[in-house]
Amino acid sequence: MGSIIGKRTENTEKVRDLLIKYLSENSADFVFLPEVWTVGWDCPSFKDCAEEYNNSESIAMLKDMAKTYNTNIIGGSIIIKNNGKYYNSCPVINRKGKLVCTYEKNHLFSYYGCNEGDIVTAGENPIMVELDGIKIGITICYDIRFPEIYRAYRKAGADILVNMAAWGASKKIPWDSMTTSRAVENQTYFMALTQTGTLKNGEKNLGHSMILDYNGNILSEIDKKEGGIFAEIDLEEMYEFRNKCTILKDIKNSYEVLTR
Repeated sequence: MGSIIGKRTENTEKVRDLLIKYLSENSADFVFLPEVWTVGWDCPSFKDCAEEYNNSESIAMLKDMAKTYNTNIIGGSIIIKNNGKYYNSCPVINRKGKLVCTYEKNHLFSYYGCNEGDIVTAGENPIMVELDGIKIGITICYDIRFPEIYRAYRKAGADILVNMAAWGASKKIPWDSMTTSRAVENQTYFMALTQTGTLKNGEKNLGHSMILDYNGNILSEIDKKEGGIFAEIDLEEMYEFRNKCTILKDIKNSYEVLTR
């Protein structure tokens, strides 16, 4: 989806309408949303659109959707204010409408005129959540440039990796390349979510969301327009592949670089 910059209530209504539209027509075990969908990628608007965990209209809406449609929601990210600090935070909600946990973005993007790191506090740890017996490793946008976090998830037993982003249209090659690489190198299904639409000053979001399998094949994708994509995944097939190609056993304990 494409967020309306700085309009939290309007964006919450937009996502609610999209969820109703697609979940009324299709059942889903898991729903994934993009980064900062309540505010759009506009760092100066983050504080004005921030919410508190216990008084969040967007989280309340996601809880209602999860219960109504009996689905788990990995809720992209919203800006949360907690104890005077601001976080780019992903709420995870189960089928019963319970907020199971949150993941706070670990790496903050502060380049090319963006100042996320001046506003937002970085999360301290990766968070892997288990829902319906499925282990999901969560990351947000700029985290994609740090393969170490995904390897840590894989070693911890992740079945699915997800990156939820508001990714610039000028960086299509890095987005497509890194999402595919993270799926292949970790032998996991990968959910790659990014916003579409226009930002300020005519800049645009990429709008290329994908569901990738453990070999990097695209199972479903959407480009630029708003909407939902769906795919069925086969975990047993993935486990069989991992058992035939046991790459984790070949990782060395240390990769000390020797200079000659």
